[in-house]
Amino acid sequence: MTERVIASFVPLVDCAVLVAAREQGFAAAHDIDLHLVKERSWASLRDHLCLGHVDCAHALAPLPVALTLGVGHVQVDCVAPFVLSRGGNAITLSTRLVDEMQTIAADAPAGPAEAGQALASIVAGRPAPLTLGMTFPFSNHNFDLRYWLAFAGLHPDRDVRLVAIPPPLMVDSLRAGLVDGFCVGEPWNSLAVAQGLGSIVATQSQLFPRAAEKVLAMRASFAENVELLSRLLRSLDAAAAWADDPAHHAVLAAQLSRPEYLGVAADLIEAILGGRQRLGSHGEVNDPDFLCFHRRAANLPSAANGVWAYAQMVRWGQLAPGDHAQRLAADVFRADLYRRCLPDAKLEVPTFVQFDRVAFSAADVRGYLRQFSLHTPFTEFQAL
Repeated sequence: MTERVIASFVPLVDCAVLVAAREQGFAAAHDIDLHLVKERSWASLRDHLCLGHVDCAHALAPLPVALTLGVGHVQVDCVAPFVLSRGGNAITLSTRLVDEMQTIAADAPAGPAEAGQALASIVAGRPAPLTLGMTFPFSNHNFDLRYWLAFAGLHPDRDVRLVAIPPPLMVDSLRAGLVDGFCVGEPWNSLAVAQGLGSIVATQSQLFPRAAEKVLAMRASFAENVELLSRLLRSLDAAAAWADDPAHHAVLAAQLSRPEYLGVAADLIEAILGGRQRLGSHGEVNDPDFLCFHRRAANLPSAANGVWAYAQMVRWGQLAPGDHAQRLAADVFRADLYRRCLPDAKLEVPTFVQFDRVAFSAADVRGYLRQFSLHTPFTEFQAL
């Protein structure tokens, strides 16, 4: 018997696995009528997931952790038994700001570290703070941006102003001069570059290679139907393998470009899928690992993914440190459910390699956090 599963998504290239599962018939082959609901913001996706208006969601990796811990919103027990994508984010700064950075550096910044240093020089000489956009307080976009700024010596809560903006509104916000830059998933970075509004100065694959970016999040109660979950994960596994194959990128880009999904030109999306990006005023890049859907066991969730999100929440004052909270965060990413539903899947647990070579250990979060001089005490945090 065919069962309906309702999944919500935000218009980003990394919703591709869900789109492929529906459009290429992988869900139907497992007797699932996959109905996709487009959300304009992560806040609306969160609320619809919490309220049971949808069964599951294409979610920011830290989001089910925040919900399970009851941080910044109501407490709802959530699990993430499948990683939908790794990588895919970038930091884009306005063309005006990058031009100013080039005058300081005498050349285009060569990488994330150099770009951060050039930005720090500009911030030091400005009377008013820059405004930078990210998508949601509990997102890798927020944590990636904060980590990069702090590495450059900028305190993200004092030296600049961070604001939360839905992904589809990032480019318009840059055009209107409301922000000086942003961290967001594709295609919104590449669209800003294509329209001459900004330049990409760092990518997630440079900062945190193979980071778990989007996950299939669901309320814990939905995951109790293991038979349905097994069919759903098998369909997503097949869709992820199909989406990761370069031979299918043209078809996938055409599907994603449709108005009900991204509404962005297919050629732009196809280039992103292949890791071919215009950076703006400082050239182009070809990074096959920019966005990954399936290869190298990309879909396997790991407890370390939840602990890393917990560590960033503690570092930036969103959450008080505690062993119980850390255990709950680790338990959100359900490798046991993944293995039960996909017993033949390859099991290669991704390692954490941060661009600054600071070692992350899920077994010693306190030791990890002690390595950083810049942080925000829990008492100072104010939800965005």
